[in-house]
Amino acid sequence: MTFASIPPMRRHSRSVSAEVAAHLEKLIISGELRAGDRLPPERELAASMNISRSSLREAMFELESKKLVERRQGRGSTVADISKGASRLYGNLADLDVELGYATELRDLVEPRIAELAALRAVDSNLLSLDEVLTRSQETLPPEESMRLDIEFHTLLAHAAQNPLLVTLCTMTTEWTQRTRMLSHRTALGRRISIQGHELIYRAVSEHDGPTAAAAMEQHLREVREISTPNG
Repeated sequence: MTFASIPPMRRHSRSVSAEVAAHLEKLIISGELRAGDRLPPERELAASMNISRSSLREAMFELESKKLVERRQGRGSTVADISKGASRLYGNLADLDVELGYATELRDLVEPRIAELAALRAVDSNLLSLDEVLTRSQETLPPEESMRLDIEFHTLLAHAAQNPLLVTLCTMTTEWTQRTRMLSHRTALGRRISIQGHELIYRAVSEHDGPTAAAAMEQHLREVREISTPNG
């Protein structure tokens, strides 16, 4: 029987179970672990990650509650697929011929609410994942890598909101606005403004301050839009 390979994780100062949950969640969100992949048995996985089985169980329970893994007695744990409702929504939206203005308007409506819910619902593993992305984000990065981390930050934030339908909407608006988002990463100034916006959002989310997180996201989207215009 073939099991998914789990890369080593960085160790931080927070609880071990939160570190494990953040590590596995990042692998799932990034696509390194795909829907249907079977995770190694608990004993093997705990040994390979050099953690206790109790810490691993806590992490797996959290991932199961987020609907990122499915656990079945006698079958072990597998990476979950997106919910049927989210899948249907994704399919329906993917067929639309969406104008950029509509996509931008949808993003302006959805992402501040995502940030607000993330501030109210984020757990330690979510904060660890967001902080790790911010650590890797630098204005000296190439535009393509900077935008990849930008998208990863917003996707992780949507997952922190604990609503798979919002994750789907975030994914779709990312695809629809990809060209203009790239413009905001073409210069060091644009990359710096984007990172500063993410830092303000993260600070509010880590303090579980919903209104401030929503306001920070609104400001971030406004600033990114200004530097993405032809004269920006």
